Amino acid sequence: MIKQIFKKGSIGVFDSGFGGLEILREITKKLPQYHYIYLGDTARAPYGNRSQEEVYNFTKQAVDFLFKRGCDLIVIACNTVSSEALRKIQREYLPKNHSEKRVLGVIIPAAEAVKNMRIGVMATQGTINSGAFERELKKLNPQAQIFQQACPGLVDAIERGEYESQIVKELLKKYLDPLIEKEINTLILGCTHYGFLENQIREVVGLDIEIISEGKIVAEKLKDYLERHPEMENILAENSKIEFLTTDLSNKFKILGTVFFGRTISPKKISL
Repeated sequence: MIKQIFKKGSIGVFDSGFGGLEILREITKKLPQYHYIYLGDTARAPYGNRSQEEVYNFTKQAVDFLFKRGCDLIVIACNTVSSEALRKIQREYLPKNHSEKRVLGVIIPAAEAVKNMRIGVMATQGTINSGAFERELKKLNPQAQIFQQACPGLVDAIERGEYESQIVKELLKKYLDPLIEKEINTLILGCTHYGFLENQIREVVGLDIEIISEGKIVAEKLKDYLERHPEMENILAENSKIEFLTTDLSNKFKILGTVFFGRTISPKKISL
């Protein structure tokens, strides 16, 4: 008689706020069968203006929490964390503390999706300052020309629920016009929040610029990762369950979270 293995592992998805819910939405479309735990550190968001040390410490707390909650694999659905903390988590923290666990990010999948040479990147100031996109893009194509644009205020406006406001339209034009003037042929939306504005961004940049939004790309890369790592896939529970956790439970999280995820969510508050 073959002994049946009880699969109980979960996939964690971590972001400082709401943007990662768009990533989770696309992941659950592509891979609906698994158990997911979403964690938004909304009490300390946004991370974009935080120091690298703060971002790392906050990320370590979140990663530890999700591992204790039963996650074997975590997707960092935040560009600031992926650029400022992920490498240290992967290279130093995991080998010493959780060698059997895995933590993945969003920047490398986005960089790998680029096929053109003149690349615009819109992101938070922290992500731009880290140089992570430029580093990963140059690894893949040393001849690539990369033009980066920090977008202060855009995440704040989105999280205030002003994603369809005149303020956001004006901010998008202000930040995208300099990239258009550089004659880019690809635009990376280097913040998970920005994927929510893809239609508005398309209106500004026109039809000739390829837009790379991380949600669908990360979902496809995760599917590929699990196919290449059956030892991980084989321990993940297949119960099609999703938990939503936040460090600051408020009506805003319920309302905006539902908008970002595309269907009603019922979050619970936790402490890190």
